[in-house]
Amino acid sequence: MSATDLSQASMQELFRREAEEQTQLLSTGLLALERDPRAAAHLESCMRAAHSIKGAARIVGIDAGVLVAHAMENCFVAAQRGALILHQSQIDNLLRALDLLRKISQSTEHELAQLEKTSAGEIEQCVESLRRALEGGQAEPLPGKEIQAELAPALDDNAPVANSHDRVLRVTAQTLNRLLGLAGESLVESRRLQPFAQSLLRLKRLQNDVAVRLERLQEHLVGQHVADPLVTELASARERALECARVLAERLSEFETFDRRAVSLSQRLYEEAVSCRMRPFLDATRAFPRMIRDLGRTLQKEVRLQVAGESTQVDRDILEQLDAPLGHLLRNAVDHGIEMPENRSRAGKAREGSIHLEARQSAGRLLVSVRDDGAGIDLERVKKRIAERGLASAATLERLSESELFDFLLLPGFTLTDTVTEISGRGVGLDVVHDLLKKLRGTLRISSERGRGTQFQLQLPLTLSVVRALLFEVGGEPYALPLTGIVRTLRVAPQAVAYLEGRPHFDLHGRRIGLVAAHQVLDCEQAAASSPDLTVIVLGEEGGAYGLVVDRLLGERELVVHLLDPRLGKIKDISAASLMEDGSPVLILDVEDVKRSVERLVAANVLSSLSHKPTQVTGKNHKRVLIVEDSLTVRELERKLLTNAGYEVEVAVDGMDGWNAVRAGEFDLVVTDIDMPRMDGIELVKLIRRDPHARSLRVMIVSYKDRPEDRARGLDAGADFYLAKSSFHDESLIDAVTELIGKAGL
Repeated sequence: MSATDLSQASMQELFRREAEEQTQLLSTGLLALERDPRAAAHLESCMRAAHSIKGAARIVGIDAGVLVAHAMENCFVAAQRGALILHQSQIDNLLRALDLLRKISQSTEHELAQLEKTSAGEIEQCVESLRRALEGGQAEPLPGKEIQAELAPALDDNAPVANSHDRVLRVTAQTLNRLLGLAGESLVESRRLQPFAQSLLRLKRLQNDVAVRLERLQEHLVGQHVADPLVTELASARERALECARVLAERLSEFETFDRRAVSLSQRLYEEAVSCRMRPFLDATRAFPRMIRDLGRTLQKEVRLQVAGESTQVDRDILEQLDAPLGHLLRNAVDHGIEMPENRSRAGKAREGSIHLEARQSAGRLLVSVRDDGAGIDLERVKKRIAERGLASAATLERLSESELFDFLLLPGFTLTDTVTEISGRGVGLDVVHDLLKKLRGTLRISSERGRGTQFQLQLPLTLSVVRALLFEVGGEPYALPLTGIVRTLRVAPQAVAYLEGRPHFDLHGRRIGLVAAHQVLDCEQAAASSPDLTVIVLGEEGGAYGLVVDRLLGERELVVHLLDPRLGKIKDISAASLMEDGSPVLILDVEDVKRSVERLVAANVLSSLSHKPTQVTGKNHKRVLIVEDSLTVRELERKLLTNAGYEVEVAVDGMDGWNAVRAGEFDLVVTDIDMPRMDGIELVKLIRRDPHARSLRVMIVSYKDRPEDRARGLDAGADFYLAKSSFHDESLIDAVTELIGKAGL
């Protein structure tokens, strides 16, 4: 149904939605009651869920649903009174009744009529088994627990069904995508006000210059026997110029306030639009506890699933596609990982095996892990299967690391099982999981310890609509790489580059990383480098990593993904596009496609030389300063002052942006404000001082806060200089910078 509001839904559709929610509550509650039959909270939850389904089924005239739900409700009420203890056999009957309810609720009107005819015996048998459970129950009152009078309304068939949830609207995914796209464009457009504000600031400075020149001219004419009307007219012109400067300053201040509010509003709108696409991880895990329970019973294993991070927010598209790979990994854990109870006892383990499914956010990524405490992966068995299939020689196998051996498990048709069962053994599964993760811009890592268990860790973006990416420049054009595909970035000195059969590489923690020029991969012009060192982005995992040599890094950004027109077909090395803060377009690279392009260049032995000539600079080298300031006016004023003084200047709009710039570039000085969004200046200074590569960087704080305690706080954090904006003027800033790092050309 593509309708937007539940008011447009039929009664049958409303029942289906109500039953879907309540059967999930029943499933969760029954699995909990299997472990603790006396859990009052779960008994209450299950009783109310069954009662709600019964009432909804009665309204829409589904008699079979009424019969089954009523029988389940009676069991829960009896258990609450202590007249029935829900042992495993009763839980089995209730779960079968739950499956029947799901089948009833998911049937169309035509299918329901057929179901009531063909499954009448199954329904009758289900109700009868629950009735017999009631008759055979033994009265064992729960200590200190009695049925309260408040429960009476819940047992009344005519009582209204409670609903504490907010009103729900049904919106299509296409509508959400359009909303997110518009919100992203709104955010970009709001930032286009900044260049206009910069031009107004320049106009203000020009007007001040005109006023100063008029004042000097007036002073020069004094005593020169010039006619009084001319002097009077000159004084009037100077007053008008000062008035214009004053009015412009007021309007500029108002414009800056409007600019900040517009950006803030657009940012909030964008974040709300993104949140509309996000769902809790719980939505992807609802069916897994029951699946693990039933699979364990089938294999005669005792196993328990523990889920953590259920509230972690994930893009709904990713969430839907995670169902199959997680289901396969969990089935693998039960079938291959968890041992039989008697084997676990002999090994000194608990008879019941444990599987942990966890989701959490880290560094802008979604990390999902499936971990079991089973037997682990037998590496010798893996080597044997690799050799049997002729995938590697015995000599090669001895040189492979543990992680490289685990990579063979991801190959199509590769299996460690000798027999094929309904559950596993065909060698299809892990390769499907791996392929799906590639499509989602994710990765899979396997770790195992013999006798202790195995862990599969999935790294994914939080959303497919927004990507956290590293921006870099090649041939004067910006490009973006998703952070999920990047191992690290670094600078490599020319003397650290070695050549093997004409192929350049460098050593990274004992690993040989091949180097490839990005301009050759992307087929664009090579720009002159500003430094003799190579700026390298390392892509790929162990055993297949490459270093992409780019012109320079531009920092990290959160980009709204705009899919390319399908009429263009697949463009080599490109996955999508986005807009930068100034509205200029940027292409988002396809990491896997780039790696394949690199492999083709290496295989063809047509790699271009990495030798590059640094930009020729006349005179002395210019020192680089990073300005971190959220106020547009102050930021531009500082930038122009330092640029005019000969320094090379980059700017960052807040502390987080500044920290990314510090890690991505090389500077002689950081000039930062204190009060900024996302990360304040004090925290930025502390991060710089803790970083082993940046701790020697000189830092100056320029702030409106001029109290002694504010100065002490900044200097204690590690700042080298503290300058108050209240005493700020052109000479004071330049003098302070010169004192810290010397003149621009020295």
